[in-house]
Amino acid sequence: MTVTPGRRRVSARGWLVVAAAALLVLVLILAFDAVRPFAVGVVLVYLLGPLVDRLEDRGVPRALAALLALLLAITIVVGVGAFALSPLVAQVEAFVADLPTIARDARGALEAFYRGLDLPLDVRSQVDTLVAGGAAGLSGIDVAGLARPVVGSLFSIVGAVTAYAILPAWLFFVLRDRRRLAAALERSLPVAWREDVFAVIAMANRVFGNWIRGQLALGVVVGLASFVGLELLAAVVDPVFGRYAILLALVAGLLELVPFIGPILSAIPAVLIGLTVGPGGFLAALLLYLAIQQVENNVFVPKIQGDAVELHPSAVMVALVAGAAIAGILGAILSLPITATARDVFRYLFRRLSEPPATVVEALAAVSPSLVPAEPALPTVDDGPGS
Repeated sequence: MTVTPGRRRVSARGWLVVAAAALLVLVLILAFDAVRPFAVGVVLVYLLGPLVDRLEDRGVPRALAALLALLLAITIVVGVGAFALSPLVAQVEAFVADLPTIARDARGALEAFYRGLDLPLDVRSQVDTLVAGGAAGLSGIDVAGLARPVVGSLFSIVGAVTAYAILPAWLFFVLRDRRRLAAALERSLPVAWREDVFAVIAMANRVFGNWIRGQLALGVVVGLASFVGLELLAAVVDPVFGRYAILLALVAGLLELVPFIGPILSAIPAVLIGLTVGPGGFLAALLLYLAIQQVENNVFVPKIQGDAVELHPSAVMVALVAGAAIAGILGAILSLPITATARDVFRYLFRRLSEPPATVVEALAAVSPSLVPAEPALPTVDDGPGS
């Protein structure tokens, strides 16, 4: 076999690494429902990893640093749960109990608004036909058919519960051994691959790290702003907004993870509740959520996320639809950082495969100057004789 000068043939060990990576991806795809909870673990690794590294740099043994970071995370979760869980449960129960009344009152307000529109008779007839057809379709839903997939997913639920139960132990071991795992990965790679592989990892770390920390901060900001705004509406417009303030604020914070669609979905319950009050309540709720989104998009997003996941809105919409089609809500949430990472990897490889090829540092600088280390920091491991 002839080898092109200047090109190194991939060794048998290199092909072994490729095959192992492909097998790992296949296993993760086949067991996707069961391993979903570990996506939460990856998020926590990105959040807690810098704290563990900082503690280790200050002389704390890494195992102890990982344990302290894990205990801190558990304490925060338990503290927030103890503070907000009881009123949250009460508001969920109140919302479920009041939902028929809210739906009836909101429907009445919409019907009154519709009757007040001066629509031509043919347009009104078409709208009435569409509404009647939609209602007939809803009444013909096969409830038993919808229930069968739910019953069939019980095993997946059991697997997910088991995964969440072992998640703290998994998180501790990953945080403790993160640097050792990186060194082990490096030793398993052919020498010619190492700089490129670690450059790709650096790009993924940049995007996912900034995105995860940014989305967490944005979720907290939007949730708190929604809570304060709803309490203000309860004092100024109608007390009904305060009746569900914690629940609606939590929904707003969580749906902030889903680009474009999330903020719209989070506004729907508040707007429907505003409809039960009247036009003033509807307008007040709508303006509150519009104001929050405008402040978030123009003030907080540029400061918190920077340009790590900067994508054109058209690309975001396509990624969102594709991610949701592939992996449901989790796919929609992760579609943005995955697409941004793919964009950066393409830019990097495009320059590395050009003629003449760019160096690793040059290709990284073209993607983002922040990726270029002040000194050559890509790890090197002595494999000894025969490497």
